[in-house]
This record gives sequence, structure tokens and C-alpha cells, in this order.
Amino acid sequence: MYARRRHAYFLLMGTCLALFVGGWAVVRLWSVPAAVGMCLAAMVIPPVAAMVANRRGPEDRWWDDPPAGPPRTDATTGDPQSDEWWDELDGRRKRNS
Repeated sequence: MYARRRHAYFLLMGTCLALFVGGWAVVRLWSVPAAVGMCLAAMVIPPVAAMVANRRGPEDRWWDDPPAGPPRTDATTGDPQSDEWWDELDGRRKRNS
């Protein structure tokens, strides 16, 4: 899936360059407002390209996803009170109130 996002990114950025260069090299000879409009359209494309390239795919593992497999039970910090708080936050132990 990474290759598809990379291709989409380069396609969008190539379109951005083509709009910018085409606007000022060719279109400005006939219409300066059209060239400015093409540059404004080109200005919007790079943020969209970055969002497309960094979008999470359905099979991508993200930075905060737990690793595949059974949960680890030996992951402790060494501080019992801190471990108790983390267990409560992770939903491993219910709060007694």
C-alpha cells in the first residue's frame, strides 16, 4: 500500500509543478489572471499531497498500536504505584470506588 501512496504523492506534486511552470511559462502570455489562478491551484496541492502520502492504510501499523500477539504481562516500570496507575489506564485492572 505504501507504493500506491507514494505514486499518488508524486502524481500530485508533478501536477503542482506542471501548473506552476505552465502558468508562468506559457499561459501568462495569453492571460495573466489565468496564470495566477493556476498558481493558486498549485499552492493548494502540496498540503493535500502530504496528507495523501501520510494517510494510514488499513493494514499499516501505527505508532501507538499495540504489537501483534498476546499482551505482555511483564511490562512494569519498577514503581508499584505507577504500575497500578498504568494498569488502570490500560483497562487491565478496574478501579475500586
